[in-house]
Amino acid sequence: MELDWRPLHGQARGMSLRAFAKVRNKVRIVVDRNRRRFHRMRQFLAYLPAMSIDPRHLLARSFPVIEHAYSLRDTALYALGLGLGADPMDGGQLRYVYEGQDGKSLRAMPTMANILAYPGFWARESDTGITWQKLLHAEQEIHIHAPLPASGRVTGATRITGLWDKGPGKGAFLQQTRDITDAASGQLLASVVQLSLLRGDGGFGEGGSAGAPPAAHAMPEGAPDHVCELATPAQLALIYRLSADLNPLHADPAVAAAAGFARPILHGMALMGVAAHAVLRTVLDYDDTRFQGMRVRFTAPAWPGDTLRTEMWVDGNTVSLRTIAVERDVVVLNNSRVDLR
Repeated sequence: MELDWRPLHGQARGMSLRAFAKVRNKVRIVVDRNRRRFHRMRQFLAYLPAMSIDPRHLLARSFPVIEHAYSLRDTALYALGLGLGADPMDGGQLRYVYEGQDGKSLRAMPTMANILAYPGFWARESDTGITWQKLLHAEQEIHIHAPLPASGRVTGATRITGLWDKGPGKGAFLQQTRDITDAASGQLLASVVQLSLLRGDGGFGEGGSAGAPPAAHAMPEGAPDHVCELATPAQLALIYRLSADLNPLHADPAVAAAAGFARPILHGMALMGVAAHAVLRTVLDYDDTRFQGMRVRFTAPAWPGDTLRTEMWVDGNTVSLRTIAVERDVVVLNNSRVDLR
């Protein structure tokens, strides 16, 4: 960038042109020297390794308790964001999107626990030390301790429950758990467990959790006992985001393209909800009182508009499942399960 000396000419009256030129040249030398120093420093910093996270700080990190009030409208909108109600003549689906003539018949989808009292994307806060741009959502798990009310007020208490180093250049696994409690009665309703891969934060060494992250759920061999195909509308992510994650990756084509995707992708937790719907529809005949928990492992993005085929293997009170995007023949959920009562 060339300096503009014109404003100084009026202030240089009484100074000879030779003296003015001498001062100008000295200033240029100083500016050029500092500019070179700045570029050298920037190059030096680019080669420095990223600051390692502090595992002890993360494991002891406190989170504010989140209070969340929600209505029948919120509960129905959440279910619509999973594709329920696509067949308005199906009484099973209507249970989750229509309150009935008595105004009291609406049911909450068990996976709605995922969005209640959510603490937000706290990993990008400066005190964490996490390279949040390289964080991947690996697994999601819910445990239903009591039926979720169709409307109410709940609190969510989040804590870090695991941090495992995979080694330099290999990343780390971080597990967070959120307990959701009815604000009026104090009853524990659900626990939500999220496992994230911190791709840019491995190699911190000591201070993490003992042992290893939870092993993947083992899938049965042989043909599935049940198969359920559910078509998803092209606008599904636009509906789901009104209940939960407003990340433009799921709505803005330009943002999706910048992230390397051909189009906005479906939320991972919406995908989990679609798979839960498949189990409710096929195995439980929409009796959600038997739905005790669910654990999924994300293996590839799903697109709004995909036909999602969920394959299910039933063994007692465990339903193992895998979900495939039919048109692209891509496995989007694997090593997943639903636990029944």
